[in-house]
Amino acid sequence: MSFSPKQVVESLLLILLFQAPVILSGQNTAAKRNPFNLDLTVTIDAYRKQIAKNPRNIMVDLEKAVKGIRTDIRYATTNNFTKEIIYSEPRAFARKPLADALCKVQDSLAYHKIGLKIYDAYRPYAATLRFYEVYPNTRFVANPVYGSVHNRGCAIDLTLVELETGKELPMPTPFDDFSSKAGMAYANLSDTILANRKLLSGVMTFFGFEQNSAEWWHFDFTGWKNFPLMDLPFDELDKSLTPDDK
Repeated sequence: MSFSPKQVVESLLLILLFQAPVILSGQNTAAKRNPFNLDLTVTIDAYRKQIAKNPRNIMVDLEKAVKGIRTDIRYATTNNFTKEIIYSEPRAFARKPLADALCKVQDSLAYHKIGLKIYDAYRPYAATLRFYEVYPNTRFVANPVYGSVHNRGCAIDLTLVELETGKELPMPTPFDDFSSKAGMAYANLSDTILANRKLLSGVMTFFGFEQNSAEWWHFDFTGWKNFPLMDLPFDELDKSLTPDDK
């Protein structure tokens, strides 16, 4: 039996990833797991130095930073594709420039009595490792060799809701549906769903986000390559927030 180069690489990745369990805890043991020697921010001191060098690196709590935004952080529950609790708490952090752009999106949508609901934002690198263990398909799951835009605090997974009730607007699929139907090119949908998908994509790209072609819910903030990869758990990151940010 022969294997393609891609199959060989993915097999080697899985061997490396299964050598130690993923732990997303306050002790930051997960931060020590860096099998591909990426340049990861793993301590609060290193993170604070990055902020001192460039204030744009600061991470903020999106529930505090974006007025009226709703959250449904699936990876803090078992209601996600891994069927595991990945995050220790349901938090949504992101870089300040991304948060500022989301404020503009939210304000724009409010005119139509629509708002945003966040499924995921900043994701510690340890979670990216675990995701690839569970589902090693780089069309939908970030390759841990390079890290994820989520690990940089520059990606956001979200949908549209009625501003008053919080009811989600109909979209092509549920969140984290790994099928062709979730892609932006999929057209066999009702006019209402097509219009909702177009509205979300249009308003996000207008305010500086890039659409992921395979996932209608996923957007990367323009300039994400300028922000470092991080593996700080939420409770560690929370220590860096000022009282006004909490």
